[in-house]
Amino acid sequence: MHQLSPGELSILLVEPSDTQRKIIIASLKNEGILKIETAGGFDEARQILTEHKPDLIASAMHYSDGDALKLLTYIKSDSRCQDIQFMLVSSECRREQLEVFRQSGVVAILPKPFSKEHLGKALNATIDLLSNDELDLDHFDVQDLRVLVVDDSRMARNIIRRTLSNLGMRQIVEACDGAEAIELMREQMFDLVVTDYNMPSVDGLALTQFIRNESQQSHIPILMVSSEANDAHLSNVCQAGVNALCDKPFEPQLVKQILYQLLDAN
Repeated sequence: MHQLSPGELSILLVEPSDTQRKIIIASLKNEGILKIETAGGFDEARQILTEHKPDLIASAMHYSDGDALKLLTYIKSDSRCQDIQFMLVSSECRREQLEVFRQSGVVAILPKPFSKEHLGKALNATIDLLSNDELDLDHFDVQDLRVLVVDDSRMARNIIRRTLSNLGMRQIVEACDGAEAIELMREQMFDLVVTDYNMPSVDGLALTQFIRNESQQSHIPILMVSSEANDAHLSNVCQAGVNALCDKPFEPQLVKQILYQLLDAN
């Protein structure tokens, strides 16, 4: 299966500062990225998107006519742009300001200034999301695996679904929260649950407790995807029986390694 190289990626950089634009372009070129278009703000970016669909948008947090959230919402609501990956490049470090981006399925959040390692990881995650690299499992045919994806963010579910599909998984069922997941698990059997932590109604911890203590599928592997930084919360989740934890935004290669460990250990 063909694996994309950085030189094949096309990127739209949305950055109002000329200086920052030059710095980021130089960093991208150092990584082998040659197809780079630039925009100074929301309207200019939207115009470019009507003419050309890049693989990845790298965006600053704020511009004079909007912000990254406005642009992210726009591309996720336009059927022609929904497959474009989105990377935030921002000096913002307050967790509450970044949470909406973590929950919405961005491929990476890079600090300003970012390191070569930061950028390399983000580009590799983008390439993984655009490439097919099927899992080769000893004990399962990956296409037969029945997966339940649970997240209250449709955009986050789309990213998880795409990652799993690229690994060869075809039987993917979605639930918008833990309550819907519980109903589905009462009706269907699954081989893997991938769930968010923070959800209204029934959260990831409560869902895990149901699976381990009340369901007919108590031994099913559970991968929790979370932006949660609270150690006590994460400790509770692990004690409840989650098999593996993965950060938001997650790296597809890390997800692949975790799934190998979860599914081939049985």
